[in-house]
Amino acid sequence: MSNKPVAESLKIVLADTYSLYLKTQNYHWNVTGPHFKSLHMLFEEQYNDLFTAVDVIAERIRTLGEKAPGTFSAYQKVSSIKEGNEKADAQTMVKELAEDQGKIITTLTETLQAAQNAGDEGTIGIIVDRISVHEKNAWMLKSSL
Repeated sequence: MSNKPVAESLKIVLADTYSLYLKTQNYHWNVTGPHFKSLHMLFEEQYNDLFTAVDVIAERIRTLGEKAPGTFSAYQKVSSIKEGNEKADAQTMVKELAEDQGKIITTLTETLQAAQNAGDEGTIGIIVDRISVHEKNAWMLKSSL
């Protein structure tokens, strides 16, 4: 199966997902303050989900006949997710991660449109599931502010 436009869009989803994974794990390790335990656990739950999603997305790219990018430099070129600052306070961490959930939802929505245009039901299923996860994550994070 080959669907280059959908695969190219998924490469951006992969870059955003991996970048958000790394940033969330960074904040999990470095969060401090009176809400440390709850945020530490929330961030861990979210980065574990992102870790699993990275593999699913990369394998979908391969299923579509393309190579999955796997370098920081490739991700930095296309990701809308900026690196995290481990010295940030907890509220800044939560705010940034909530905003990043919105960014990845935008990327996923654009990819969903490409998959719908191509009639790619396999990718549509993956993307719809990911949008739901990121909407819930955004809600959890915003509710923590």
